Amino acid sequence: MTTGSAAATDSADRDVLAGRRPDRRWPPTVPLVIVTALVLCAVLAPLLAPHSPLEGSLGERLVAPIGMEGAKAGHLLGTDRHGRDTLSRLLYGARISLSVSIVGIALTGAVGCLIGLVAGFFGGWVDTVLMRLVDISLSLPGILIAVLLSVVFEPSFKNVIIVVVFLLWPSYARLTRGETLGIKQQDFVALARTAGCSNWTIMFRHIVPNLVPSILVLATLHVGYVIVLEAALSFLGVGIPPPTPSWGVMVADGRGLIERAWWVSILPGIAILVTVLSLNILGDWVRDRLDPKLRQV
Repeated sequence: MTTGSAAATDSADRDVLAGRRPDRRWPPTVPLVIVTALVLCAVLAPLLAPHSPLEGSLGERLVAPIGMEGAKAGHLLGTDRHGRDTLSRLLYGARISLSVSIVGIALTGAVGCLIGLVAGFFGGWVDTVLMRLVDISLSLPGILIAVLLSVVFEPSFKNVIIVVVFLLWPSYARLTRGETLGIKQQDFVALARTAGCSNWTIMFRHIVPNLVPSILVLATLHVGYVIVLEAALSFLGVGIPPPTPSWGVMVADGRGLIERAWWVSILPGIAILVTVLSLNILGDWVRDRLDPKLRQV
């Protein structure tokens, strides 16, 4: 047993010294469980929520969570200053956060990838003009532009999506453009041209499928960022409008009650922290599994 253990240790040491990464076939368990639970809570919020997330009772204002003095059995995580159940609002807040992430990243990916694909494939003045637009977008202060756009268009779910698309499309455009420049030089693209395929056929049938792994990696890494962005905009009052149960709105509602009712702000803050951390860890795992450069290491 000792000899086998020593041999295994020596093998692992040699892998480290040789620069080989350990095999990571399976995703990290704890983040996967947390994200899965989050998705289930968002989908099943109407069934899991014990109370309405919008209606409260002034007679049950600032009820403490279970285990604290003044707690009530019907409110596991307490209530806010309007008597609304904190657990119910957290469950519906997960639905808002995931909806913003999925819709925002899907639209952002579609816009950014199309621009990057056209720029990389056609090159010339098309590439120059589109990439200068990307440079201008990247040079603008993100959070300031987000606040200005939200103020101009008034707070709403749709306008948060517009802000997400405006801030993130340059990242997808630059990634897609760089990948396209390399892929269009491959032999299968030359064969497609010889076979008489049109430019759009080559782009969407031959190049786009090869872009999917890189785009998927970037999208998974952006999910956590979009959740934080939505929470920040809602906290500033320019995101999801109250009384919609957004985590950012919940944090803002309780910022003046930290000493009296810490759970109003702290619990949604913890939800944001745990969710974003888990999503980032899973995003790193997806990158390790799908990024061709990392697979070759």
